[in-house]
Amino acid sequence: MKTGISRATLMLAAGLAVTPAAAEVSGGTVKVGVLTDMSGVYSDITGKGSVIAAQMAIDDCLKAECAGMKIEMISADHQNKADIASATARKWIDQDGVDVLADMSNASIQLAIAPLVKEKNRVALFPGGTARLTGDACQPGHVVQWMWDTYVQVAGIANRLTKPGTSWYLVTADYALGQQLEADAKTVVSAKGGKFLGSVRHPFPAVDLSSPLLTAQGSGADIIALANAGNDTVTGIKTAREFGITSSKQKLVAFFLTALDVKSVGLQTAQGTLLSEGFYWNLDDGTRAFSERFKAQNGKIPSAIHAGVYSSVLHYLKSAAAAKSDDAQTVVAKMAELPIKDDVVRNARLREDGRMVHDFYVFEVKAPAASRNEWDLYDLVATLPGDEAFRPLSESTCPPVVARREKK
Repeated sequence: MKTGISRATLMLAAGLAVTPAAAEVSGGTVKVGVLTDMSGVYSDITGKGSVIAAQMAIDDCLKAECAGMKIEMISADHQNKADIASATARKWIDQDGVDVLADMSNASIQLAIAPLVKEKNRVALFPGGTARLTGDACQPGHVVQWMWDTYVQVAGIANRLTKPGTSWYLVTADYALGQQLEADAKTVVSAKGGKFLGSVRHPFPAVDLSSPLLTAQGSGADIIALANAGNDTVTGIKTAREFGITSSKQKLVAFFLTALDVKSVGLQTAQGTLLSEGFYWNLDDGTRAFSERFKAQNGKIPSAIHAGVYSSVLHYLKSAAAAKSDDAQTVVAKMAELPIKDDVVRNARLREDGRMVHDFYVFEVKAPAASRNEWDLYDLVATLPGDEAFRPLSESTCPPVVARREKK
């Protein structure tokens, strides 16, 4: 397992006392652990970029709200294996004193880490992932889900495309993320009066998606959706193009497609694909400023996960400074209290179930002729207010939220 440690420390001028924010933190140091995919199918949208994003958040906070605090960061490769991720997280907490874990963008890893941080009274900042983290597997006060989840990735686009009678067929990765995307798709499509014709599942990671996509094409569905992520989605789009799906009456939807994926595939192949994302580098002056800073270090624009790591770690650190504590529940309560303001998210707030809601977006991949530069990849189709895009709190299956709701 590859492990790297970097430290970001900025103290007050010599002779001045340490601020109360630093003095009342256990051990005098806030420790951030970035547990990510350094070498697997998600490494392009997480990996080194997530470590860079977390470091940017640390540096930015030390220049402002966190001035005088001592902050350290440690990082490791979870190899997309829940047992490795859990063992690493336990060691970090028990031996290294890590206060907060970030990234962990793999559903099986997330579901393993969530109960661990509650047991150890720590915080996990998930930039995205399975909607179960704020549903039946929620851990309020310990688990925070920031940029996206499986529900909003599906609902943002399915609500817009589905009319009574619209038919859907899914190509699903056969593991926790894909299964949750499929379950949410069935719910949303049915609620809008659409028809869910079925799905075909493929192993994770996929080697060849020819057979699943031929099956989907043969279903005659109006919309074929890729319920997968990373290289699996890239493979799916390339295969769909080869089979003429993207140039037919059938519409191709990717439930989890990133700008980096589109750049990898190329506009010629991906053009016309519809997707939902919570972040895009070219939305406004703030997203462009953040992305240029990130690109200067990483060589590429940030993914939504990179942006989510930055935004969530920055807000956690601001909240720890304001609370003068690194106690998990104290900091998370302060995260819900303080306004969420940075260059990444818009109209954001943290709910009691741990879900951060914010503006979400539907995009269409541009045709090559419409693109003005190498990273000009999307046309904005719609902006969805957070309360409309994310699963309503009134429908939450988070046990503490359900219990409070039933008492009213």
